[in-house]
Amino acid sequence: MRILVTGHDGQVARSLAERASDHSTLELIFAARPDCDLSVPGSAAAAIEAARPALVVNAAAYTAVDKAEQEPDLARRINAEAAGEIAEAAAAVGAPLIHISTDYVFGGTGRAPMTEDEPIAPLGAYGWTKAEGEELVRAAQPDHLILRTAWVYSPFGANFVKTMLRLARDREEIGVVDDQRGSPTNALDLADLILALAARRLGGDSSGWGATYHAAGAGEASWAEVAADVMRVAAANGAPAATIRSIATSDFPTPARRPAWSVLDMGKLEETFDWRLPEWRPSLARVVTRLLDEG
Repeated sequence: MRILVTGHDGQVARSLAERASDHSTLELIFAARPDCDLSVPGSAAAAIEAARPALVVNAAAYTAVDKAEQEPDLARRINAEAAGEIAEAAAAVGAPLIHISTDYVFGGTGRAPMTEDEPIAPLGAYGWTKAEGEELVRAAQPDHLILRTAWVYSPFGANFVKTMLRLARDREEIGVVDDQRGSPTNALDLADLILALAARRLGGDSSGWGATYHAAGAGEASWAEVAADVMRVAAANGAPAATIRSIATSDFPTPARRPAWSVLDMGKLEETFDWRLPEWRPSLARVVTRLLDEG
């Protein structure tokens, strides 16, 4: 059964490509630039119409959080308008849609794991464009799953884990923010969930669809704690490991405000689909070890 995935070079898309080998009944095709350019109205819809897939996964997004403050129109085009077009096109060909969203739709003022019913309160352009995209998906394709994830890393692309390993080669100490807490998520674990949910839906089980779920690594951490674990695994593997110095968000100003609290409650996902993403520490260790082995 054919699944169309928007994006190609993103962490989630590349993780889906790698994990697809575990699902022999699923054929993944990737709609990416230049043939499918989410910045161009109608481009994604044309790709879906041409492929007529059994299911669509929208894994593409404008994720440059700081740059989105300078390019809000482009961020909205990709994260909101294109998401709505993808949902409309999926509905037109009868394809259920799995749409990937983010913890940045929240304002980050809580201190308890956030459920799906938490009020939406984005702090910047990235967050509000993703929140608008969620609404457009819900309106256009009732047969959907919206999966909100957080703090994504993987062996692919640019991400926090790879940045820490790179900086450790040149620095003895790295200052990392310690007053933002979230749910670190291995994109490969997220891909396993997406493919399992897709296989169930294509097998005829639509229970739990038409809803939003939180899907992130189990547990919680600050960025400094994640960085310290990266260094611990690096040192255990004989690789350069810097000392992590905890700093405040105010010590590292950025164009976009980040939620101080991004810990997601995954109880709804576990209750509905009997699925829990792995704890973040062992999952992080697997990615760090792989990156070091691959050089």
